[in-house]
Amino acid sequence: MDNNFKFSTPVLALPLFFVLFLWLIFWIEIRFHFNFSNFGILPRTFSGLTGIIVSPFLHANLKHLVNNSISILILLVALRFFYREQSYKVIVFGILFSGTITWLIGRSNYHIGASGLIYVFISFMFFKGIFTKYYRLVALSLTIVVWYGSSVWYLFPSADTSMSWEGHLAGFISGFFLALYLKSVEYQKPILYDWQKPDFNPDEDDFIKNFDENGNFRDGSVQVDAETLELHDKNIVNEKQYIYHYKKNLQS
Repeated sequence: MDNNFKFSTPVLALPLFFVLFLWLIFWIEIRFHFNFSNFGILPRTFSGLTGIIVSPFLHANLKHLVNNSISILILLVALRFFYREQSYKVIVFGILFSGTITWLIGRSNYHIGASGLIYVFISFMFFKGIFTKYYRLVALSLTIVVWYGSSVWYLFPSADTSMSWEGHLAGFISGFFLALYLKSVEYQKPILYDWQKPDFNPDEDDFIKNFDENGNFRDGSVQVDAETLELHDKNIVNEKQYIYHYKKNLQS
């Protein structure tokens, strides 16, 4: 499983491209005196549906852009490195789901910024590491808590009404469900034995039938099933049973 953690060019290329695109949009606004804020999410309006896709790329001012750019760069590098197979789905579905939830529950104002997507990344990597129980991913989850644990306060309206707490909450919810439904089979332990399979039924296992509920051999013997043991000479095996006798230690 450790082979999945390989540094490659896309680990840095995608985050850098994403952040540069945010800055390009902001530069176009400033340079040509545009105002793209009206393309943000306007909850429960038909025109506001466009913002579900567009809003993560729009920012109100330079401070807003700088803060989101730093977090996006750090979290997206971590996402690409630890969850390479799921990263594109997390980005695409994270934008769609968080934007849709914001459109449903948000205040009647324009909601813009990549902070909703940031909360998708935080939530996904935290919960996914806990769900997989793989030590490196659990360590990542704990690191997320240390770095971004205080961000949980911005999920509530009492923290800062100037921020889109609805977008933060929508991103956090979206990341949680993506962690549940996006599989990470590359971090699952390989199944070596029948009893490790999800559909394993001990009552139907020929070997386990020879033991009682306390783990003792039934009637002092073990019935050997030829098909289970995959032996060639079935006739010989079917005619035999193995009986174990225990002797007390003799003292001289």
